[in-house]
Parts: sequence; structure tokens; C-alpha cells
Amino acid sequence: MLGRMIAQRYIERFGQPAVVENRVGANGTIGTAFVAKAPPDGLTLLIVPAGYAANPSLYKNLPYEQSRDLAPVSLLASGPLVLVVYPSLPVRSVKELIALARARPGDLNFGSPGSGALPHLSAELFNAMAGTKMTHVPYKGPAAAVSDLMSGQIALYFMNVTQSIPLVAAKRLRALGVTSPQRSASAPQIPTIAEGGLKGFDMTNWYGMLVPGSTPHETINAINSEITKILTLPGTTKSLSAQGMVVDASTPQHFAEFLKRETAKYVRVIGAAGIKGTL
Repeated sequence: MLGRMIAQRYIERFGQPAVVENRVGANGTIGTAFVAKAPPDGLTLLIVPAGYAANPSLYKNLPYEQSRDLAPVSLLASGPLVLVVYPSLPVRSVKELIALARARPGDLNFGSPGSGALPHLSAELFNAMAGTKMTHVPYKGPAAAVSDLMSGQIALYFMNVTQSIPLVAAKRLRALGVTSPQRSASAPQIPTIAEGGLKGFDMTNWYGMLVPGSTPHETINAINSEITKILTLPGTTKSLSAQGMVVDASTPQHFAEFLKRETAKYVRVIGAAGIKGTL
């Protein structure tokens, strides 16, 4: 959605074609490798989610070197996931969930759309910070995980805020907390997980833009300038808000520093969870 939005604005501003190509697989590493090897002419751009920062810890032999082969352009947008539980689970707050999980180590199952995905790592950070031992159940995508959550096959899941709102309103799920440091404007009634007792908890879902690593600085700065203009258009902010996201444009330098912090965070989370690299 974000890629198409930016591409359309590029077309409108420059009268040139812009193509969005989804190269899925291996937590985004296939698409990332494609861009890493593209000509450094500013014509091939990469949009990544938060999981990009986890990939060096998840995969033993990436087909690129992130710090060398990709250059940061800008953060684009960010927003939280929300921790939701099956309504019959006898908890109504993060504190109650922690107490139940500590009393029943290994009994509570949490789903994810795949090993190493942000919902998985969010739950592993929860385990590490809360001193709990909830069991991971990976699925092939979020739809299957949410379906099993609503039928009580699993106890909890970290899901998109806007997708959770109608399910919570219909009492098919119960929301306990959002993963960002601040409450979400899309669902301000839901407290943060940090408010619920895990001070410092932060698993914000973010999106950023990068280009091939040897792209000239002046080209990167020119792209950054255009992206900032696109992100601050009223239509862009409105569309992102509808998805539970806020505009988070930045300088290339700020994004580079942010990536270092995020990568270090995932090293800790993945190490604590004992998740092994697979490539």
C-alpha cells in the first residue's frame, strides 16, 4: 500500500512511469537482495518493514551486506501492533496475562505469520521482559493465525491495530495493549504494553526506504527531499492514518542511526529467544 502510494505521487510529480514490484520471500531478503544489486542511479528504491533490521540475526548467510550494500534514505511511517487474546482467556490486562503465563509456563500458545516475523519477535520480547514462557505456533500468514485465535486454538497474537478494531468491537477478540511507547490514535482506548507493566516495551512496526549502497549522496538527498514532500501531503497522511500509521519522515542520517538501534534490539531479542539463523 505504501509503495503504491509513493509511486503514484512520483508519477504525478514527474510524469514518469513508476512500477511497484513485490519480491516476497525469506522475510523480505529476496527483494532486498534485488535492490542491493541494482544500479546506483536512484531509479530503484526499496521499502522495508521493521523485520529488515532483524534479518542479519535471523539468517546466517544473507546474499548482501546490509551496512554496505544498502543506503538509508528515510523512515516513512510507523505504528503499533496490538496484543489480542481469545475472549475466554481469563485475563483483561497485561498484568493479568503475565500472572497467568507465569503460573502456567509453556501452556499458553501465541501465533505468528511465520518464524522471525514481527508478531513472533514481539511475543518473544514479551517473554523476555515478563519472565514468561509462552509457546510459539508459526502459521503460513496472518489470516490462518487470526482464524485459530478466534476459535480458541491459540491464546494470543500480536496483530495490526486497524484490523483488530472490528473484531474487538464484536467481542471476538480482546485487546490488552499496543506495542508502541505511545497509544495509537486509531485506538486511543487501548493502553500501551508499557503502561500494563512492562516498562520500556517497544515493538513499533515501521517502514523505511533504502537504495543501493553506492548511490551518490546527492542522489540520496534529492530522493529524501521528494519523499518528505510526498509524505506530508494531506492525502498521504490521511491514507496512512486509516491504516493505523503515522508519517515518520527523517533524514538519511537519522534513519541510519535508527537502524543501528533497531538491529541491536533484535540481536538481543533473537538471542534471548534462541532463534537460529536459517540461511
